[in-house]
Amino acid sequence: MTQPPIFQNTYATLPERFFARLAPTPVAAPRLIALNRPLAHALGLDPHWLESPDGLAFLSGNAVPTGASPLAQAYAGHQFGHFNPQLGDGRANLLGEISTPDGRQRDIQLKGSGRTPFSRNGDGRAALGPVLREYIVSEAMHALGIPTTRALAAISTGEPVLRETVLPGAILTRIASSHIRVGTFQYFAARQDTEALETLTQYALDRHYPAQHNNENPALALLNAVIAAQSSLIAQWMGIGFIHGVMNTDNSAISGETIDYGPCAFMDRYNPATVFSFIDENGRYAYQNQPSIALWNLTRLAEALLPLIDPNENTAIEYAQTALAKFEPSFQAHFLRIMRAKLGLLTKQDNDAALIRAFLNLMHTNDADFTRSFRALSHLAENPDDPRAQDEFTNPDTFRDWAETWHTRLAQETVSPHNRAARMKAANPALIPRNHQIEAAIKAAVSHNDFHPFERLTTALATPYTETQDFADLALPPTPEERVTNTFCGT
Repeated sequence: MTQPPIFQNTYATLPERFFARLAPTPVAAPRLIALNRPLAHALGLDPHWLESPDGLAFLSGNAVPTGASPLAQAYAGHQFGHFNPQLGDGRANLLGEISTPDGRQRDIQLKGSGRTPFSRNGDGRAALGPVLREYIVSEAMHALGIPTTRALAAISTGEPVLRETVLPGAILTRIASSHIRVGTFQYFAARQDTEALETLTQYALDRHYPAQHNNENPALALLNAVIAAQSSLIAQWMGIGFIHGVMNTDNSAISGETIDYGPCAFMDRYNPATVFSFIDENGRYAYQNQPSIALWNLTRLAEALLPLIDPNENTAIEYAQTALAKFEPSFQAHFLRIMRAKLGLLTKQDNDAALIRAFLNLMHTNDADFTRSFRALSHLAENPDDPRAQDEFTNPDTFRDWAETWHTRLAQETVSPHNRAARMKAANPALIPRNHQIEAAIKAAVSHNDFHPFERLTTALATPYTETQDFADLALPPTPEERVTNTFCGT
């Protein structure tokens, strides 16, 4: 027997100034494009009900399920370094939370659900392309083992949206630990609303870091927890060549999940200065800048929390600076751990960081593909004659020189080549959602109503560490004609 989800909305119990209450705007002709059945099962939701007319009405915003309290959240944010004191959900609606079978709370939000008081003259809708991009990339990130919001469903609305041209409209059903952002705290700090900051801090601790609930300094405890979560997250991004594209403070989740996939992309050829976002003309959010930008965002969170950390501003600043100083060593420790695993290093040695830097520099100067080069090392670790690694480099001799040093380092550990290669393959994906493949899938869907490329891509990316001939073409880098250098937010 099919059953609807059981909702609550604890965010709706917070003071009214935290949000605007409103229901999603109904759409004309909803149609299910994709349902993430494994995620539905993990959430304790009934896929059969989700595919039913009642389920489609829920996923499209045409009907509000029992227990849900739909709302648009208020928040502020620094966008490319410039502060906007009021942003908020301009095209999203938080229906509420559900309890999963493992006892966790998960938000269910509809993106593209219509105008809200925060829409700022926008239509509150989403085009099909950005919905498919977020579905593909967020689910790929989950399969890669990186904390992220998830995509439960993509719905075609049957209504056009006007951007640069007329495009088909769509709605994404997004799942998250919460949608609380650094910008949520900035919203109340900008209004000097200390009471709201205290309420939000306790709510955030209860939701994400319950072990710190009774901490004698809740705001400082929250700051430390978010710093730890973000340092781990950004290191994981860097380890797979992911570029978020718009690391504004309103796109920085205190849960430590990747959120808001707009002009995001994965690098093909390794270049630390890579930028994909069309609007990031100065490279603020380039791949190499992501750790420093994360720290910048965390500093804005610390500023918002200062009145709660200590009544004496100088003392509060001292506490905050001590907390923020933990980010860099924490990030470096996570990054070094990740890169050791990618190179097959099971033990720690002082020269490992230099070996890693040398390989990254070698990839950069030789136009080597980031993902394929690391994956090829997995094969070379087991078979010294495997040519795939050196074939990624324009100057194979320089690679062979580095590989000799690498093999010397590997020989200092007692592990079989087969076991080492297996470990490396678990750290180095064979597949990533390459930008040209995403664009091809979007073009087929938008221009020809053909969702087969989208379905094939999402199927392949569900097991990114597995090599199979069925998806061998998806492991190929783009040809010069296929390269996509600019991506767009889609709002």
